Amino acid sequence: MKSILVVEDEDRISSFIAKGLGAAGFTTEIAADGITGRDLAITGDFDLLVLDIGLPSLDGFSVLEQLREQRPSLPVLVLTARDNAEDTIYALESGAVDYMIKPFRFGELLARIRLRLKETVQESPTTELTRGDVRIDLLGRQVWVNERIVDLSARELSLAEILLRNRGSVLSREQLLSHVWGFDFDPGSNVVDVYVGYLRRKLGSDFVTTVRGFGYRVD
Repeated sequence: MKSILVVEDEDRISSFIAKGLGAAGFTTEIAADGITGRDLAITGDFDLLVLDIGLPSLDGFSVLEQLREQRPSLPVLVLTARDNAEDTIYALESGAVDYMIKPFRFGELLARIRLRLKETVQESPTTELTRGDVRIDLLGRQVWVNERIVDLSARELSLAEILLRNRGSVLSREQLLSHVWGFDFDPGSNVVDVYVGYLRRKLGSDFVTTVRGFGYRVD
């Protein structure tokens, strides 16, 4: 299981990222300031760092520069509200492998993390998911039921993927909302229930199990 360090001083954002990564099968640790984040990044056994720039005690650019000297092999994805070209260029030249602007969609962040991790390891991630007569090709973005192609929207496919990757585990509506619909979701929305209904109609009525009071699970 891959381990991600999140260095972010806003609790709402760091907990959102940690919940989403946990649902996607990663372990996470959070640091709320630059010095703690730098020390953890240097001494900890992490596979990737998600780093904010505007941090207390030590800014993200300084963290990047020190990691370039002390742990250059650790991939760093910068996630910040700073959207000017100068900061983007400086971060990338200081050793970051990617740069994302807030606000962001969790699905995009997850895709970028997986891509960067894929670049640093030899093993290939799972590109096909199956359950009974359902088969999903993640690279080709195609879905089959009983060997017949079924058309899923991007969000239906993303929802099916996160449920299958966590097969046997109950995922809350909040986890599914954050993964599929991104950071600015409405926690009171019933969109997850609606899309679960779409999946049941297209992939089979027994594809998703409702766990009342908790969320949804694929067995």
